[in-house]
Amino acid sequence: MKIGHWELSNNIFVAPMAGVTDRPFRRLCKKLGAGYAVSEMAASNPKLWDSIKTSRRLDHKGEVEPICVQLIGADPKMMAQAAIFNISKGAQIIDINLGCPAKKVCNVACGSALMRDVMRIEEILKSVINVCKPLDIPVTVKTRTGWDADNLNALEIAMLSESLGVSAITIHGRTRAQLYTGEAEYETVKKIKENISIPVIANGDIDSPIKAKYVLDYTGADGIMIGRAAQGNPWIFNEIYHFVNYHKIIPQPTFSQMQEVILEHLEEHYEFYGETTGVRTARKHLSWYLAPFTQAREFVKSLLLIEDTKSQFKAVDQWFNKQINK
Repeated sequence: MKIGHWELSNNIFVAPMAGVTDRPFRRLCKKLGAGYAVSEMAASNPKLWDSIKTSRRLDHKGEVEPICVQLIGADPKMMAQAAIFNISKGAQIIDINLGCPAKKVCNVACGSALMRDVMRIEEILKSVINVCKPLDIPVTVKTRTGWDADNLNALEIAMLSESLGVSAITIHGRTRAQLYTGEAEYETVKKIKENISIPVIANGDIDSPIKAKYVLDYTGADGIMIGRAAQGNPWIFNEIYHFVNYHKIIPQPTFSQMQEVILEHLEEHYEFYGETTGVRTARKHLSWYLAPFTQAREFVKSLLLIEDTKSQFKAVDQWFNKQINK
């Protein structure tokens, strides 16, 4: 599929997740079969651009193109300025966040809170597209089905987005009120796909190859986006690709294969974050990787006590060696 002039290798995407989809994780997911990855959301407020967190989110060194940066904000002019700033840092596609349900985001009228103000959405899209179009930078949108069950307006937003020149839209099949509870629904995604011609990407509760194929078949969506199901399981992209395209279920990775991938991930993670932040932020990834294994429970607890990257790396390597040699 294509987003603007960019031809993607496949239609299986990595969702933007704050604190998760950093550069090392995006690179890993692409290596393991994802056709596209959207960065963690970047602040549109210029006062935050010089922070360490933002500078890391703007680091795209070694990433597979196209590089997509998701912007969050509510001020049309500020969003346009942020688009130009991120393009100068390497962004090749700009994604507009209309779906984040977090209170700290919605309380400042950003993310999914914007779904209650369609006129503001129109102003933001016009402003961002106005600066991106001359540079041949596609603009995409990620949103939810609506603010709550009584206010489902994703179709209206999708049709508006298409009319303004948005290149693709991703729909998470939940309202803002649901947060991440209950089950995602795909009827809204199907309805949107039937009413617009730009690519539509389905998101929400896609956690297996079988579920991925079902969602694609049911909605007619052009692609799917995987979020939480990729945490600790970046192999899911390759699994979905083979099932959707070849009707083949490939084996789960062996301990040896997991060891190789995880250690490579750790090395890049440490290099990206440095010693202190690296060892601490790696813990969540390791807990996700090891969650399926009951024999790892005590080991995961012990990882919380390790305060340097060298020791953490060595401990993980030794744990996998024990599993392989059993």
